[in-house]
Amino acid sequence: MHKTGLLGLCARAWNSVRMASSGMTRRDPLANKVALVTASTDGIGFAIARRLAQDGAHVVVSSRKQQNVDQAVATLQGEGLSVTGTVCHVGKAEDRERLVATAVKLHGGIDILVSNAAVNPFFGSIMDVTEEVWDKLWMDKEKEESMKETLRISRLGEPEDCAGIVSFLCSEDASYITGETVVVGGGTPSRL
Repeated sequence: MHKTGLLGLCARAWNSVRMASSGMTRRDPLANKVALVTASTDGIGFAIARRLAQDGAHVVVSSRKQQNVDQAVATLQGEGLSVTGTVCHVGKAEDRERLVATAVKLHGGIDILVSNAAVNPFFGSIMDVTEEVWDKLWMDKEKEESMKETLRISRLGEPEDCAGIVSFLCSEDASYITGETVVVGGGTPSRL
């Protein structure tokens, strides 16, 4: 009897841990927060915008092209998410000002800023980056397989792999985390 009771207690505890880690116990951890995500109509930025909105935030997406903004907003609103968007080239001060003004006008302020705009990724030392990489040619299958071999989990990352940690860091669950570097790298050694 004691053994069964202990096993039952362990099973209930495990279910509780599993539910907490999957987000089942807390719904909308970002409810009523306003998130502004740059370069968020594709790839990692889009995945982050989607996840923040799924977790309850009102999200303002941006891109350099209006058609990309329109498509991302339509897709996310079609999923029932609270998303608006505007054109923004982060290299232009007037575009950045308009992006912030849009969020403030529509939602009264900004609680979360995700500065996602960047150049294409490169795997390796930045000193070894070729002109082709800076010009954006990405990769081929041989390079992909070579990269997978160096990763401890033997797969390349997906945009959604970044979205969960961003949402967590924007939530109250991360309120005691400050000044940390969180590497979403599939187990690759990371350092500058």
